[in-house]
Amino acid sequence: MDLSTYRASQGERERTEDLLRLMPASGRTALDIGARDGHFSVLMAGRFDEVIALDLTQPAIDHPKVRCVQGNAASLPYPDGSMDFVFCAEVLEHIPPPLLPAACHELVRVCRGTLLIGVPYRQDTRVGRTTCYSCMKTNPPWGHVNTFDERRLAALFEGCKPSRVSFVGTSREHTNALSALLMEVAGNPYGTYEQDEPCVHCGRPLVAPPERGLLGKVATKLAFWSRALTAPMTPDRPNWIHMLLTVERQALPRRAAHSADRSPAEALPQRLDA
Repeated sequence: MDLSTYRASQGERERTEDLLRLMPASGRTALDIGARDGHFSVLMAGRFDEVIALDLTQPAIDHPKVRCVQGNAASLPYPDGSMDFVFCAEVLEHIPPPLLPAACHELVRVCRGTLLIGVPYRQDTRVGRTTCYSCMKTNPPWGHVNTFDERRLAALFEGCKPSRVSFVGTSREHTNALSALLMEVAGNPYGTYEQDEPCVHCGRPLVAPPERGLLGKVATKLAFWSRALTAPMTPDRPNWIHMLLTVERQALPRRAAHSADRSPAEALPQRLDA
């Protein structure tokens, strides 16, 4: 995906503006989970003294106030309560479901102030599914293996109180079981094969599907007809939900007796598994 084109889109500009509106105006330390190209890390550097940009692959961000770190959200190498602000957008929907509670626990553990979470809202992950032509298994669109609404999101962050919630964008993307099944028979020809995310099952890159035969074309046509029949009954919904949470210190889970006054950069071990 061309991130510069993505960042310039109307929907992404609206999402960025809303996240900045909810973000604290200032602070000492901030942690950007899933920093990718550093878009938000750099914006946060205008508000915080120190920003840590963390991703599974170490980001490459050239900014004097941004420290780039390779790490995993499910096992953060920082002391309890060491961050004034934790930012996590476009991340939780990608985390394998067995690891999701641990990742959310870690975000709360290292935070002493507020967390800002952004995820797709009530996404129908049957729309845009792909077929991996290496292992022949079905993938959700964009590698989104988790779906969220207000209740589920708040419940994942034990020890936090939601202080502000906002919604961005509008979508009517929805299908039905019959249409999804017919698309599966056709090989999911209209899936998100342009995504960067690999197959969630075998880890190999997704490739465009082969030319459909007669059965695939018929199944696709029937799938579109089936979806069109239920489309008028599908209400609009927001594209994204953004939730600002405040850590309630008495409920903060503890993991280690580190000093919260130490700089996160000082607390970082030589190796992530140290």
